[in-house]
Amino acid sequence: MQTRLLQHINQSVSAIGLGCMGMSEFYGDSDDSQSLALLDKALDLGINFFDSADTYGFGHNETLLGQFIAAHKAQREQIVIATKFGIVRAKGQYERRLDNSLDYIKQACHNSLQRLGTDYIDLYYCHRRDHNTPIEDMMQTLSALVKQGDVRGIGLSEVSSATLRQAHAIHPITAVQSEYSLWSRQPEEELLETCRELGVSFVAYSPLGRAFLTGKLDTESLEAGDFRHAVPRLNGEALTNNQQIVKQFSKLATEWQYSNAQLCLAWLLNKHPHVIPIAGTRHEKYLIENAQAAKITLKSEQIGELDELFNPCNIAGERYPEAGWGGIEK
Repeated sequence: MQTRLLQHINQSVSAIGLGCMGMSEFYGDSDDSQSLALLDKALDLGINFFDSADTYGFGHNETLLGQFIAAHKAQREQIVIATKFGIVRAKGQYERRLDNSLDYIKQACHNSLQRLGTDYIDLYYCHRRDHNTPIEDMMQTLSALVKQGDVRGIGLSEVSSATLRQAHAIHPITAVQSEYSLWSRQPEEELLETCRELGVSFVAYSPLGRAFLTGKLDTESLEAGDFRHAVPRLNGEALTNNQQIVKQFSKLATEWQYSNAQLCLAWLLNKHPHVIPIAGTRHEKYLIENAQAAKITLKSEQIGELDELFNPCNIAGERYPEAGWGGIEK
């Protein structure tokens, strides 16, 4: 697996990371033993960048990663764990509140370290910005966690370029994580360039469009608790519109002899040398398929064709329901 550098902590990570959220929540039932076997397989494939958050399964996801870390103690320095703070939810509810208060950050970090069973977090993100806490106070608190060795690098999620610049002036930001894929391209407006200028890695979550872009998602067969039931672009007229685009995409992928997922990931990797997609899956077959995307070289003409097919003007529906927009800066 080719690697990319998290510059401000001088850490090499696999060009494609593994998003672990679905192993605990949002995409239907999961199996811990299957998830642990998948994490082992990812490491065998050269994937060493694992993304979690304290809110995924209300701590379950970090506990799961803690079991994985414990089984690979000798490789801990090569395993890069990213987790997050800032979203507070009640069990059984998608609705959330945001908390960036100083005491909360310290306690959240302590709790994450306990669940992960590790002495340090490689990359610690503010999951969503709560503007009740000044950015200066939040960053100084995070900087103190770096100085005392609990955290190696600081990250921000779903922030604007202005917030990134403001935070980076206080303490170097290692990575910004935002949704970015063929059909979610807002970061191209400004944020990607700001990251490149500042030497900040851009971590693209949902690079496969919550599996819709793979062409294999049957929206009518989703489990009752699947978050995607509430996603506007996966419902009604928006879904019908977007299915037509994916149908054309599938034809291109077949013509170019790639899977849809591989083409999604290769598009990201070939467009931007500082982008690291984190593709989530619970199936070994798809994990292997996704990892192979790191070997693909696309021609500029192919990238241009995909850019045009997925012109943001062509995409129908919002990427989140109303409750999901809290803390997302535009």
